[in-house]
Amino acid sequence: MGTTLDIEDELLDKAAKLTGIKEKTSLVKRGLESLIAIESAKRLARLGGTEKRLQVAPRRRAAGKRDAAR
Repeated sequence: MGTTLDIEDELLDKAAKLTGIKEKTSLVKRGLESLIAIESAKRLARLGGTEKRLQVAPRRRAAGKRDAAR
């Protein structure tokens, strides 16, 4: 799919130097993937601790007891 973008040369040059990616298409693709990852992480963080019906997972050993092998 072809798309025409108007991106400042200085911005592309700086991104290329920082990443080592020289091809503009690959550079823009990597930038979009990074943006998606960052925004997805922010969204997930905002959801943290909001599952009110979530039950605490049971512990494998009683609280206060240590493993004898340690």
